[in-house]
Amino acid sequence: MASSKTKTLLIYKYLFEYSDENHPLSTTDLINMLKKDGITCERKSIYADIKTLNSVGFDIIPSVSTKRGFFLASRTFELAQVRLLIDAVTSAGFITPNKTRDLVSKLESLISKNDANQLVSQVYVDSNTKCDNEEIYYIIDALHDAIIHQHKVKFLYKRRNIDKENRKSYTEKTFRVSPYALIWKDDHYYLVCNNEKYDNLMNLRLDRIRKIEQLDSPSRDISEVSEYEDFIDVSDYTSKMFNMFSGETGEVTLRCHLDLREEIMDRFGSKIPLVAVDTDHFETTINAAVSHGLVAWIMNFGDKIKVVKPDSLAQEVKKQALTIAQLYE
Repeated sequence: MASSKTKTLLIYKYLFEYSDENHPLSTTDLINMLKKDGITCERKSIYADIKTLNSVGFDIIPSVSTKRGFFLASRTFELAQVRLLIDAVTSAGFITPNKTRDLVSKLESLISKNDANQLVSQVYVDSNTKCDNEEIYYIIDALHDAIIHQHKVKFLYKRRNIDKENRKSYTEKTFRVSPYALIWKDDHYYLVCNNEKYDNLMNLRLDRIRKIEQLDSPSRDISEVSEYEDFIDVSDYTSKMFNMFSGETGEVTLRCHLDLREEIMDRFGSKIPLVAVDTDHFETTINAAVSHGLVAWIMNFGDKIKVVKPDSLAQEVKKQALTIAQLYE
């Protein structure tokens, strides 16, 4: 015969899985559920169990809707929060289709089955935009451990070949790096690290990493390969990277059309200086890694952004624009 403690826990389980404000469970519902699990009880004992659960912090309240009963009013995650998490998982390209479905299923368990069923009908997983690297969890765990213990790692880095006959093949290159941070940026997960052959930082996509191995050798001090002293300032670093291309950081002054004020503040933060030049333009100065990624970002806005300085960047943008124009001559 089941103990009273088991009965109380089962009642909580039923309320957690099946109840919400729109779907309360009556005492009759709970008695029938318990009966299926081999427990018989009286109605008054249900009230006593709910009182016990409330006394230890579970927020179970009586329904005021047309259907009488009880429901779990407070959960760790609300429906809207779970929806946000599910949307993030389904849109993340570095999570494989199988792992996406598994994660979505776990997230759905945070809310009632009725609410979860509503979410399921709205979830779509596009396998074409997902990676096929089923090692991704192990890779994240291994890199996290290596970063914490400041050890170098070795792995294969896989890239798709381009073939005239569109044959699907890949090349793999071995990297030995000092890992410093993991960054989710532009819908990809990146490792910020130092290739031991060079004295700078580089960004590598996690979905392209295979057969990772933590080494005994310690990581290089980040001060040897960057402007940072003791640890990487992830917020500062990502604000300077464009499309995750690394490069030498410097001051960049841009003249922008007024239409771009929101775009500029969204990208660099609301505290960035915006200095009026005339009735249609403003200038702003940023610290950024001067790279192909920055050039591509500037060119996204066509004639609405002009590089004022440095001249080397202005000339690179001009060169790229002329190269593109020549394609259409």
